[in-house]
Amino acid sequence: MVVLSVRSAHRRRFVLLFLSITGIIIYRHFSGQREKVKINRKQGLIMNSSQFMLGGEPFRILGGSLHYFRVPQAYWKDRMMKLKACGLNTLTTYVPWNLHEPQRGNFQFSAGLDLETFLLQAADLGLWVILHPGPYVSSELDLGGLPSWLLRDRKMKLRTTYTGFTQAVDAFLDKLIPKMVPLQFRNGGPIIAMHVEHEYGSYAVDRKYMSFLKEALEQRGISELLLASDSHEGLESGGVSRVLRTLNLFKLNHEDIKYLDSVQPNSPVFITEYFTGHFDGWGDLHHIFPVEDMVAVVREALRRGMSINLHMFHGGTNFGFMTGAVAKPSYKALITSYDYDAPLSEDGEYTPKYHLLRELLGRYSGDPLPEMPALRRKESYETAIMYRHLTLWDALPFTKEPFKSRSPVNMESLPVNNKNGQAYGYTLYETTITTGGFLKSGNNIRDRALVFVNRGFIGTFDYKTTELAVSDGKEARTLSFLVENCGRVHSGQTMDNQRKGIVGDILLNNVPLKNFIIYSLDMTRSFIDSLYRAPWKSLPQKPSFPAFFQGRLFVDGFPSDTFVKLPGWSKGVIFINSQNVGRYWHVGPQQALYIPGPFLNSGINQVTVFEEEESDFKLQFETSPDLGMTMDIQ
Repeated sequence: MVVLSVRSAHRRRFVLLFLSITGIIIYRHFSGQREKVKINRKQGLIMNSSQFMLGGEPFRILGGSLHYFRVPQAYWKDRMMKLKACGLNTLTTYVPWNLHEPQRGNFQFSAGLDLETFLLQAADLGLWVILHPGPYVSSELDLGGLPSWLLRDRKMKLRTTYTGFTQAVDAFLDKLIPKMVPLQFRNGGPIIAMHVEHEYGSYAVDRKYMSFLKEALEQRGISELLLASDSHEGLESGGVSRVLRTLNLFKLNHEDIKYLDSVQPNSPVFITEYFTGHFDGWGDLHHIFPVEDMVAVVREALRRGMSINLHMFHGGTNFGFMTGAVAKPSYKALITSYDYDAPLSEDGEYTPKYHLLRELLGRYSGDPLPEMPALRRKESYETAIMYRHLTLWDALPFTKEPFKSRSPVNMESLPVNNKNGQAYGYTLYETTITTGGFLKSGNNIRDRALVFVNRGFIGTFDYKTTELAVSDGKEARTLSFLVENCGRVHSGQTMDNQRKGIVGDILLNNVPLKNFIIYSLDMTRSFIDSLYRAPWKSLPQKPSFPAFFQGRLFVDGFPSDTFVKLPGWSKGVIFINSQNVGRYWHVGPQQALYIPGPFLNSGINQVTVFEEEESDFKLQFETSPDLGMTMDIQ
């Protein structure tokens, strides 16, 4: 190992060069708070009876969850500085496999998915890191962070040692883990611990699975402390030898702690996910966790000498189509915002939770806490008026080549995206009928479909509505189903059955429909870009739906954060400069979408909206969020 000293006008940096068989790996270790105490890098995070030791010194984990993929890259450092200023010493983050490998063998680790840079920035600020590398992370992500192309295998058994799954996991870890090895504590990096999967005890369908993952990490060079987190119910069955069991919980229950001690005696108690709030589903109210209740649990945990991680410290945003869904008590898709009622709001604002936590955690810090970073300015821009219109049908020539099939084909099995299928968005299925009668979906629509005859809307199929009437007519007519993947379930026993689109026969008068033409409308950036060449028309007085609408947002000077509100619109997706910023739906609770300043340009910004049903053709930009009416978490 060679250590080079590099001087600059701003700070001194130590660059550690690690030589490996594959070449030279460079890791920057920046001087900061940790420089005050000489760290013994030979001894990582270990357990010493009831407490942790790090570098040979007593250490309490005061962590906060912050997900790089839910925060614009330009704001990573801002959110980390606010985490540190709150009195936390450790950052916890997940690794979403589906975002890093959107197509089999096509790995993405740049721009907003540059995990190495994210972790180096944490190190620069003197933060330790606990990493959840997956492969499954839950996190209210589509399919819990697993890539949808896994479901092309009809025999797939997710989160098991089924060969089709383990081979895919091995290929992903072969790319991910070599990037993480030099960032471990013993190698001079910030990673002090790593999770083995996520809450597997609550799933627990394969007794060999956790051992497989543990060995997969260790064989690839992971040597720091390994963790397995779960709720009370999954603590025992989710454990594996030489992996520390840890708790996920809302309330500090004496029985939970007692049970943990019984299955894992003489070990420190670490609450790896103390839930500071909750996610929201479309059609629900906005969940909040009263600040007094939340802080009381943290206070009690600290008093008992426990380590704790706030989940979430900062929730961020489910940009694009990344959000998942819940299956119980019935299917419900989740909203775009991941504010989570966290101490740091979706747009990085301080909340009452933040201020009370900072006051509390400041008492446990040996040094004065850093100053709180200044907040960023918000802007209420002028209303964007939609000035042109493109029907869905006129956009079809800009999709991928349509696919013909005698029977419906689910999204994941479509021969698109280099034979990886379609992951997200909408799929249009069209066939010809020569009679009227009753359509029955048989619950084979996943998850919601607008139904048309000769492009005239006749109704909606979803999990509750499974029958529609079709008017009589003997002439040949086109029957169309615009099916939306509203989000794959992110947890539970139904994950193997999360294929989307039309997944079985649709019956007309009890006879299966046949001979489909299928269009993939995954709404990728390249597709939205291609629409600039489409035959847009000036906005008519009564435009048809579904359709794309375009307007312009003018930004004078340096772009600031804003929130877009859509009164009068029904349901759809918003794109700013071709970037998908998420879904909206009038059912709420969310009534405004967060638009970070880095997504905007100074001057003219192109705003494209895909709207399914109705619109008033104006977008309002305001300085405050609107997450809807609230309800307390019980």
